[in-house]
Amino acid sequence: MFQKALLAGGLVALSVTVANAADAPKELTFGVISTESSQALRTKWEPFIEDLQKSIGMPIKAAYATDYAGIIEGMRFGKVQLAWYGNKSAMEAVDRADGQVFVQSTSADGTAGYYSVILVHRDSEIKTLEDLLKNGKSYTFGNGDPNSTSGFLVPSYYVFAKNNVDPKTAFKRMVTANHETNILAVANKQLDAATNNTEQLSFTEKNAPEKFKEVRILWKSPIIPNDPIVWRKDLPDDVKAKLKIFFANYGVKGTPEEVHHAKEVLNGMRWGPFKESSDRQLIPIRQLELFRDRTKVANDESLAADAKKAKLAEFDAKLAELDKQAQGS
Repeated sequence: MFQKALLAGGLVALSVTVANAADAPKELTFGVISTESSQALRTKWEPFIEDLQKSIGMPIKAAYATDYAGIIEGMRFGKVQLAWYGNKSAMEAVDRADGQVFVQSTSADGTAGYYSVILVHRDSEIKTLEDLLKNGKSYTFGNGDPNSTSGFLVPSYYVFAKNNVDPKTAFKRMVTANHETNILAVANKQLDAATNNTEQLSFTEKNAPEKFKEVRILWKSPIIPNDPIVWRKDLPDDVKAKLKIFFANYGVKGTPEEVHHAKEVLNGMRWGPFKESSDRQLIPIRQLELFRDRTKVANDESLAADAKKAKLAEFDAKLAELDKQAQGS
């Protein structure tokens, strides 16, 4: 009887293995969010993706969408199995696209994160954030992609929600664009102010120093966790294992030539070696979103007192739960 059970168990395990092998993807698509032009992204990412492809022994193609939502939706429908996101878009991928954070980038200088900023032209009359918000109807403003952490979510909370300002109505004109477009628009005096981040500033300083010299940081956020890499949870375990090994070793282990090459590639992406991570790195971003939404409810004069009280209590309960998660409870 025991031998029959063992044999049956073996057949079940074999059938599962065969099924997994049949379901395993023949190639992977790596999604790259739209922080700048597709050509600029290709220049930075193609060498990395070629190294990844060689390491795991599977064909990998890159997907460059015109906005963040395109990569999130691609992952949601199984067209993208692996992607680089900002924290905000990673949160959307985790919540809506069966995504899971497994590693995190590090900055080339070893810092633990980066910063959201608001830029103005170096000659701008706008000297403080208070100047910008108080006289917003006189200025044009460039916001980031709605799924951008540094370009949209962080300034939405720290700049606008905390100051009870609606950016859609606060300015003479508001437009939405990626980081590269926003910094160039400010440098060329096409916008009075715009969101951005310190990573894009460093890249511009290196590659377009004449434009970098034309902008000035008006406001700088608290630190933002470095960008995560996300895979779909349903990737086969053997593929996940190969991916983990590649990201853990890239720029750290190998022959001196291999390590030097990997560091050169990472430097072109403005990154250092990767470190292990998880969905927990998204907790501060979830807190930001809840704080922002709570502020909207608190300031909504159209809500009845009882309804407002109930909604605020709901937000407070969610925030308390996130606090527990952040503390490891």
